[in-house]
This record gives sequence, C-alpha cells and structure tokens, in this order.
Amino acid sequence: MIKEKTLTTKFNETKKYLLEKIAETPVTGVILGSGLGSFADLVENRIEIPYRDIPHFPLSTVKGHSGKLVVGKVASKPVIVMQGRFHYYEGYEMHEVTFPVRVMQAMGVEELIVTNAAGGINPDYCPGDLVLIKDHINLLGVNPLRGANISIQGPRFPDMSEAYNAAWRQKGLEVMKNAGLKAKQGVYAAASGPSYETPAEIKYLRTIGADLVGMSTVPEVIVANHAGMKVLGISCVTNLAAGISEQKLSHAEVITVTDKIEKVFVKVVSNVIEVS
Repeated sequence: MIKEKTLTTKFNETKKYLLEKIAETPVTGVILGSGLGSFADLVENRIEIPYRDIPHFPLSTVKGHSGKLVVGKVASKPVIVMQGRFHYYEGYEMHEVTFPVRVMQAMGVEELIVTNAAGGINPDYCPGDLVLIKDHINLLGVNPLRGANISIQGPRFPDMSEAYNAAWRQKGLEVMKNAGLKAKQGVYAAASGPSYETPAEIKYLRTIGADLVGMSTVPEVIVANHAGMKVLGISCVTNLAAGISEQKLSHAEVITVTDKIEKVFVKVVSNVIEVS
C-alpha cells in the first residue's frame, strides 16, 4: 500500500511540472468520459499535454479516451480538462485512478465536473439523455481513501452527505432546460467492470435505488470531496441496461450514442462552467 509521503511527493512533482507548462492556474477541472472528449475542442488558448509526458500519470487504455490534459479557458474561466480517465478495471490501483484529482487540488482547482457514459436503469431514461448525478452507490468493493490519510488534503472521515453540490446541480438543471432538454437527475451506481452487468444485477441495482450504472466516476468524486472540491456529475445514457432492453451491450454502441449527443453535451458542460 502506498505511503502518504510517497503519494504526496508524487503529486507535488506532477503539480510542479504542470504549473511550469501553463500560464494561469485552473479553477475548474473537467473529467471527460467515454466518447465525450470533443468538449476539449472548445477550450480556448489551450495547451495540450499527453499523459505519457506527465510525471507519475497513468495512461488511458480504453477506446474513446484520448489520453491528454487540455488546459486553457472556457466561459472566461481557467480550466484543466482530462480528455480520458483511468478505470479500476484497467488494472490500476485506486490511488492511480484518482491521482489526477489529487494533482488538481494541489494546483488550486476548486471545482470539478465529472462526466461519464452510463447504462440507463430508470425506465424513464432513453439513450442520448443527459442526467445530472444527485448521489451515488459505491459497489466497486473498495474506497479510494483506504490506507494512510492524505492529511494535507482532507480529513480521515470526510462527509459525503452532499457529494454532488446541490446548488450547482440546481443551476445545471436550469441549463438543461434552457438547452431544450428534459431536466433529469438520478443516482449513479459504480460497478467494477469490465463485463457489463447481468439482468439479475440490474434488477438488484434498481431495487436499491440506482437510476444509472457505470464503471467510473465514484472514486474521483470521493477524493474530490475529501479534498474539499465542489462537484457536479453528468451522465450520458448510452444504452438501456441488461434486462431492460433485449439488445446486446457493446462499447461500440456507447461511442455511437455519445457521437450523436456530443454537440448538446458540449453546450451543457460549457454553460454549467459559466454558472458555477
């Protein structure tokens, strides 16, 4: 298990490297999910830094995750955008999955938007819907705060009663209405993957209150809350979960749906940054 001093040294070295590359310290961080990387094209005066060039950064291995940081401005606000994230199912440890969030907090990032492609469990959802996350259920079998507490970033036992900032979420719902979308919010369940869930598992998830299911997001949100960051979560429903639809599930379907919704997604994310 990695020691607090070791992890702190690593993210401070990464912080130093990044701050030497950019002109202005970011205020808002954005993590882009599968097939949602086109938002980074909206960043003005951007600097692109491949993950492979960043000290201690993991590498994205999943199709639809470009694998680079994009730093610049959106809606006149300095932002840092992850065009591709890291997943537990890729074989990374939780401290690696959440390492970029640690670095963002050390750099001075105050708020974080996490996005993902998710399966729809709620029967009111359709492929292509954007849904704000109001809460989550961690079924990954592990918590990213396990082990030595990173005391310079947060407390040993952080509160998670409002993991997704309520005031920002309300503004996000207004943004969705103004974009001509149905203002939807729901509970996101995180499973470890990489296999999709069985119909019986989806029935269980629906019973315990999940509206959406995916394989990411929750670790980053837990660490962001530990570090005192304000969080907004957005899911793009790319398919109906197993047992709700008879259609077989595939990652190709995920990318196809996100391609269709990308223009609306980009508009919504840029507007929630503006109202944050």
